[in-house]
Amino acid sequence: MRKIVVIGAGSVGMLMASFLAEHFEVTVIVRRKEQEEAIRKHGIIRRNLDGTVTETFVNVTSGYAEIAGDSLVIVAVKYTHLKDVLPQLEKLSIDMPILFVQNGLAHFKEALKLPQKSIGFGSCQFGAQKENDHTVIHRGVGVLKLAVGRGNHEAYQSLLDVKNGLFPVQWVDDAETMLLEKALYNCFINPLTAILQVKNGDLATNGHARKLLEVLYEECMEAFPEQRKLISFQDVIALCEKTASNTSSMLQDRLMNKKTEVDSIVGAVIKKAEQKGKRLPTLKTLYHLVLAIEGEKT
Repeated sequence: MRKIVVIGAGSVGMLMASFLAEHFEVTVIVRRKEQEEAIRKHGIIRRNLDGTVTETFVNVTSGYAEIAGDSLVIVAVKYTHLKDVLPQLEKLSIDMPILFVQNGLAHFKEALKLPQKSIGFGSCQFGAQKENDHTVIHRGVGVLKLAVGRGNHEAYQSLLDVKNGLFPVQWVDDAETMLLEKALYNCFINPLTAILQVKNGDLATNGHARKLLEVLYEECMEAFPEQRKLISFQDVIALCEKTASNTSSMLQDRLMNKKTEVDSIVGAVIKKAEQKGKRLPTLKTLYHLVLAIEGEKT
Protein backbone atom coordinates (compact mmCIF):
# COMPACT_ATOMS: atom_id res chain seq x y z
CA MET A 1 0.00 0.00 0.00
CA ARG A 2 1.38 3.44 -0.93
CA LYS A 3 2.19 5.64 2.04
CA ILE A 4 0.86 9.21 2.06
CA VAL A 5 2.19 11.97 4.30
CA VAL A 6 0.00 15.07 4.69
CA ILE A 7 1.83 18.07 6.13
CA GLY A 8 -0.71 20.38 7.74
CA ALA A 9 -4.02 19.62 9.44
CA GLY A 10 -6.16 22.61 8.64
CA SER A 11 -9.43 22.14 6.76
CA VAL A 12 -7.81 21.05 3.47
CA GLY A 13 -5.21 18.80 5.08
CA MET A 14 -7.72 17.03 7.32
CA LEU A 15 -10.27 16.52 4.54
CA MET A 16 -7.65 15.10 2.17
CA ALA A 17 -6.17 12.89 4.90
CA SER A 18 -9.62 11.62 5.82
CA PHE A 19 -10.52 10.56 2.27
CA LEU A 20 -7.06 9.20 1.45
CA ALA A 21 -6.93 7.15 4.66
CA GLU A 22 -9.72 5.03 3.17
CA HIS A 23 -7.23 3.87 0.49
CA PHE A 24 -3.70 4.39 1.86
CA GLU A 25 -1.63 4.41 5.02
CA VAL A 26 -1.68 8.09 5.95
CA THR A 27 0.55 10.05 8.31
CA VAL A 28 -0.40 13.61 9.24
CA ILE A 29 2.28 16.07 10.40
CA VAL A 30 0.95 18.82 12.67
CA ARG A 31 2.56 21.86 14.33
CA ARG A 32 0.82 21.76 17.71
CA LYS A 33 1.01 19.03 20.34
CA GLU A 34 -2.63 19.68 21.28
CA GLN A 35 -3.77 18.76 17.78
CA GLU A 36 -1.44 15.77 17.68
CA GLU A 37 -3.01 14.44 20.87
CA ALA A 38 -6.56 15.12 19.64
CA ILE A 39 -6.05 13.26 16.34
CA ARG A 40 -4.25 10.39 18.06
CA LYS A 41 -7.17 10.03 20.49
CA HIS A 42 -10.14 10.58 18.16
CA GLY A 43 -8.80 10.03 14.66
CA ILE A 44 -10.07 12.46 12.03
CA ILE A 45 -13.84 12.94 12.14
CA ARG A 46 -15.39 13.94 8.80
CA ARG A 47 -18.90 15.37 8.72
CA ASN A 48 -20.28 14.40 5.32
CA LEU A 49 -22.65 16.24 3.02
CA ASP A 50 -25.45 13.76 3.72
CA GLY A 51 -25.24 14.26 7.46
CA THR A 52 -23.33 11.08 8.19
CA VAL A 53 -20.06 10.99 10.10
CA THR A 54 -16.93 9.13 9.01
CA GLU A 55 -14.16 8.31 11.45
CA THR A 56 -10.71 7.53 10.05
CA PHE A 57 -7.55 6.75 11.96
CA VAL A 58 -4.21 8.04 10.75
CA ASN A 59 -0.68 8.16 12.06
CA VAL A 60 0.07 11.59 13.51
CA THR A 61 3.32 13.29 14.49
CA SER A 62 4.85 16.73 14.87
CA GLY A 63 8.21 15.69 13.38
CA TYR A 64 9.56 14.82 9.96
CA ALA A 65 11.90 12.00 10.96
CA GLU A 66 9.18 9.36 10.59
CA ILE A 67 8.54 10.02 6.87
CA ALA A 68 9.10 6.70 5.10
CA GLY A 69 11.23 6.70 1.98
CA ASP A 70 8.44 5.39 -0.25
CA SER A 71 5.94 8.11 0.74
CA LEU A 72 4.14 10.66 -1.39
CA VAL A 73 4.24 13.95 0.52
CA ILE A 74 1.30 16.36 0.28
CA VAL A 75 2.01 19.86 1.59
CA ALA A 76 -1.31 21.29 2.80
CA VAL A 77 -0.17 24.18 4.99
CA LYS A 78 -1.15 27.72 4.10
CA TYR A 79 1.40 29.80 2.23
CA THR A 80 2.14 31.82 5.36
CA HIS A 81 3.53 28.66 7.01
CA LEU A 82 5.36 27.35 3.96
CA LYS A 83 8.61 29.09 4.92
CA ASP A 84 8.84 26.79 7.96
CA VAL A 85 8.20 23.65 5.91
CA LEU A 86 10.51 24.17 2.91
CA PRO A 87 13.76 23.65 4.88
CA GLN A 88 12.39 20.31 6.12
CA LEU A 89 11.44 19.25 2.59
CA GLU A 90 14.96 20.00 1.36
CA LYS A 91 16.25 17.25 3.67
CA LEU A 92 14.01 14.55 2.17
CA SER A 93 15.14 12.13 -0.51
CA ILE A 94 15.27 13.63 -4.01
CA ASP A 95 13.27 10.58 -5.16
CA MET A 96 10.34 11.43 -2.89
CA PRO A 97 7.49 13.08 -4.85
CA ILE A 98 5.97 16.20 -3.30
CA LEU A 99 2.55 17.70 -4.03
CA PHE A 100 1.72 21.30 -3.08
CA VAL A 101 -1.95 22.26 -2.63
CA GLN A 102 -1.67 25.93 -1.56
CA ASN A 103 -3.96 28.62 -2.89
CA GLY A 104 -2.51 31.35 -5.05
CA LEU A 105 0.61 31.61 -7.21
CA ALA A 106 3.33 32.69 -4.80
CA HIS A 107 4.44 29.14 -3.93
CA PHE A 108 4.96 27.95 -7.52
CA LYS A 109 8.53 29.14 -8.12
CA GLU A 110 9.56 28.54 -4.52
CA ALA A 111 8.49 24.89 -4.69
CA LEU A 112 10.44 24.32 -7.89
CA LYS A 113 13.67 25.35 -6.11
CA LEU A 114 13.52 22.12 -4.07
CA PRO A 115 15.89 19.30 -5.07
CA GLN A 116 13.21 16.62 -5.50
CA LYS A 117 12.86 15.10 -8.97
CA SER A 118 9.05 15.20 -8.93
CA ILE A 119 7.22 18.35 -7.84
CA GLY A 120 3.46 18.44 -8.36
CA PHE A 121 0.75 21.00 -7.73
CA GLY A 122 -2.88 20.58 -6.78
CA SER A 123 -5.89 22.84 -7.12
CA CYS A 124 -8.58 22.02 -4.56
CA GLN A 125 -12.11 22.73 -5.76
CA PHE A 126 -13.88 21.05 -2.83
CA GLY A 127 -15.33 22.81 0.18
CA ALA A 128 -13.88 22.13 3.63
CA GLN A 129 -14.24 23.73 7.03
CA LYS A 130 -12.31 22.88 10.18
CA GLU A 131 -14.62 22.43 13.17
CA ASN A 132 -11.96 21.61 15.77
CA ASP A 133 -8.53 19.99 15.99
CA HIS A 134 -9.82 16.58 14.86
CA THR A 135 -13.06 17.34 12.98
CA VAL A 136 -13.54 18.63 9.44
CA ILE A 137 -16.80 19.41 7.63
CA HIS A 138 -17.09 18.46 3.95
CA ARG A 139 -18.91 21.51 2.58
CA GLY A 140 -19.02 20.64 -1.10
CA VAL A 141 -17.89 18.08 -3.66
CA GLY A 142 -15.25 19.42 -6.02
CA VAL A 143 -12.45 18.01 -8.08
CA LEU A 144 -8.83 17.87 -6.94
CA LYS A 145 -6.89 18.91 -10.05
CA LEU A 146 -3.30 17.69 -10.35
CA ALA A 147 -0.48 18.90 -12.57
CA VAL A 148 3.27 18.33 -12.63
CA GLY A 149 5.70 21.20 -12.36
CA ARG A 150 8.72 18.92 -12.67
CA GLY A 151 8.97 15.18 -13.28
CA ASN A 152 6.10 13.06 -14.58
CA HIS A 153 2.61 12.12 -13.52
CA GLU A 154 3.50 8.52 -12.65
CA ALA A 155 4.67 9.71 -9.23
CA TYR A 156 1.09 10.80 -8.51
CA GLN A 157 -0.74 7.95 -10.25
CA SER A 158 -1.86 6.48 -6.91
CA LEU A 159 -3.99 9.59 -6.31
CA LEU A 160 -5.49 9.37 -9.78
CA ASP A 161 -6.41 5.74 -9.09
CA VAL A 162 -8.63 6.74 -6.16
CA LYS A 163 -12.22 6.19 -7.27
CA ASN A 164 -14.53 8.10 -4.98
CA GLY A 165 -17.39 10.24 -6.25
CA LEU A 166 -17.08 12.49 -3.19
CA PHE A 167 -13.35 13.03 -3.79
CA PRO A 168 -12.79 13.14 -7.57
CA VAL A 169 -9.23 13.59 -8.87
CA GLN A 170 -8.40 14.89 -12.34
CA TRP A 171 -5.19 15.35 -14.31
CA VAL A 172 -4.46 18.62 -16.15
CA ASP A 173 -1.52 19.50 -18.37
CA ASP A 174 -0.21 22.88 -17.26
CA ALA A 175 0.44 23.56 -13.58
CA GLU A 176 0.87 27.34 -13.77
CA THR A 177 -2.29 27.83 -15.87
CA MET A 178 -4.21 25.65 -13.40
CA LEU A 179 -2.98 27.68 -10.42
CA LEU A 180 -3.82 30.98 -12.13
CA GLU A 181 -7.35 29.76 -12.90
CA LYS A 182 -7.92 28.83 -9.25
CA ALA A 183 -6.29 32.07 -8.06
CA LEU A 184 -8.67 34.12 -10.22
CA TYR A 185 -11.69 32.33 -8.76
CA ASN A 186 -10.28 33.10 -5.32
CA CYS A 187 -9.77 36.75 -6.30
CA PHE A 188 -13.42 37.02 -7.34
CA ILE A 189 -14.84 35.48 -4.16
CA ASN A 190 -12.42 35.77 -1.24
CA PRO A 191 -11.71 39.50 -0.85
CA LEU A 192 -15.34 40.52 -1.46
CA THR A 193 -16.71 38.04 1.07
CA ALA A 194 -14.01 38.99 3.59
CA ILE A 195 -14.76 42.71 3.30
CA LEU A 196 -18.54 42.40 3.17
CA GLN A 197 -18.60 39.54 5.71
CA VAL A 198 -21.08 37.51 3.66
CA LYS A 199 -21.41 33.92 2.48
CA ASN A 200 -20.35 33.04 -1.05
CA GLY A 201 -23.94 32.87 -2.28
CA ASP A 202 -24.61 36.49 -1.36
CA LEU A 203 -22.25 37.62 -4.12
CA ALA A 204 -24.70 36.20 -6.66
CA THR A 205 -27.93 37.37 -5.03
CA ASN A 206 -26.99 40.87 -3.81
CA GLY A 207 -27.25 43.19 -6.80
CA HIS A 208 -24.43 45.51 -5.75
CA ALA A 209 -22.07 42.65 -4.86
CA ARG A 210 -22.85 40.95 -8.17
CA LYS A 211 -22.03 44.16 -10.04
CA LEU A 212 -18.66 44.35 -8.26
CA LEU A 213 -18.09 40.71 -9.17
CA GLU A 214 -18.78 41.49 -12.83
CA VAL A 215 -16.38 44.46 -12.80
CA LEU A 216 -13.70 42.26 -11.23
CA TYR A 217 -14.27 39.55 -13.81
CA GLU A 218 -13.96 41.87 -16.81
CA GLU A 219 -10.91 43.56 -15.33
CA CYS A 220 -9.12 40.24 -14.78
CA MET A 221 -10.09 38.84 -18.17
CA GLU A 222 -8.63 41.93 -19.85
CA ALA A 223 -5.36 41.27 -18.02
CA PHE A 224 -5.43 37.51 -18.67
CA PRO A 225 -7.44 37.05 -21.91
CA GLU A 226 -6.34 33.41 -22.27
CA GLN A 227 -8.37 32.62 -19.14
CA ARG A 228 -11.66 33.78 -20.72
CA LYS A 229 -11.99 30.46 -22.55
CA LEU A 230 -11.56 28.66 -19.21
CA ILE A 231 -13.70 30.90 -16.98
CA SER A 232 -16.95 32.57 -18.02
CA PHE A 233 -18.78 35.03 -15.78
CA GLN A 234 -21.56 32.48 -15.53
CA ASP A 235 -18.98 29.99 -14.19
CA VAL A 236 -18.18 32.47 -11.41
CA ILE A 237 -21.85 32.91 -10.56
CA ALA A 238 -22.37 29.14 -10.69
CA LEU A 239 -19.53 28.64 -8.18
CA CYS A 240 -21.05 31.22 -5.85
CA GLU A 241 -24.39 29.42 -6.08
CA LYS A 242 -22.84 25.95 -5.67
CA THR A 243 -20.98 27.10 -2.56
CA ALA A 244 -23.73 29.46 -1.41
CA SER A 245 -23.57 28.48 2.27
CA ASN A 246 -19.76 28.42 2.40
CA THR A 247 -17.69 30.88 4.40
CA SER A 248 -14.65 31.65 2.24
CA SER A 249 -11.22 30.89 3.68
CA MET A 250 -10.37 34.60 3.72
CA LEU A 251 -13.53 35.43 5.66
CA GLN A 252 -12.85 32.52 8.05
CA ASP A 253 -9.41 33.99 8.73
CA ARG A 254 -10.87 37.46 9.28
CA LEU A 255 -13.49 36.17 11.72
CA MET A 256 -10.77 34.33 13.66
CA ASN A 257 -8.50 37.41 13.66
CA LYS A 258 -5.89 35.48 11.69
CA LYS A 259 -3.65 36.73 8.90
CA THR A 260 -5.29 36.05 5.53
CA GLU A 261 -3.72 34.74 2.33
CA VAL A 262 -4.45 37.99 0.51
CA ASP A 263 -0.78 38.49 -0.39
CA SER A 264 -0.17 35.00 -1.81
CA ILE A 265 -3.47 34.99 -3.74
CA VAL A 266 -4.59 38.52 -4.62
CA GLY A 267 -1.19 40.18 -4.33
CA ALA A 268 0.41 37.52 -6.55
CA VAL A 269 -2.25 37.96 -9.26
CA ILE A 270 -1.81 41.76 -9.19
CA LYS A 271 1.96 41.33 -9.51
CA LYS A 272 1.58 38.89 -12.41
CA ALA A 273 -0.72 41.34 -14.23
CA GLU A 274 1.68 44.24 -13.67
CA GLN A 275 4.50 42.14 -15.16
CA LYS A 276 2.37 42.03 -18.31
CA GLY A 277 1.83 45.79 -18.21
CA LYS A 278 -1.78 45.39 -17.03
CA ARG A 279 -3.51 47.19 -14.17
CA LEU A 280 -6.18 45.74 -11.87
CA PRO A 281 -7.49 48.85 -10.05
CA THR A 282 -10.63 47.27 -8.56
CA LEU A 283 -8.80 44.18 -7.34
CA LYS A 284 -5.98 46.34 -5.98
CA THR A 285 -8.51 48.40 -4.01
CA LEU A 286 -9.97 45.23 -2.48
CA TYR A 287 -6.44 44.00 -1.73
CA HIS A 288 -5.62 47.13 0.27
CA LEU A 289 -8.99 47.05 2.03
CA VAL A 290 -8.31 43.51 3.27
CA LEU A 291 -4.84 44.57 4.43
CA ALA A 292 -6.34 47.62 6.17
CA ILE A 293 -8.80 45.38 8.00
CA GLU A 294 -5.95 43.04 9.00
CA GLY A 295 -4.06 46.03 10.34
CA GLU A 296 -6.95 46.79 12.67
CA LYS A 297 -7.21 43.19 13.83
CA THR A 298 -3.56 42.43 14.47
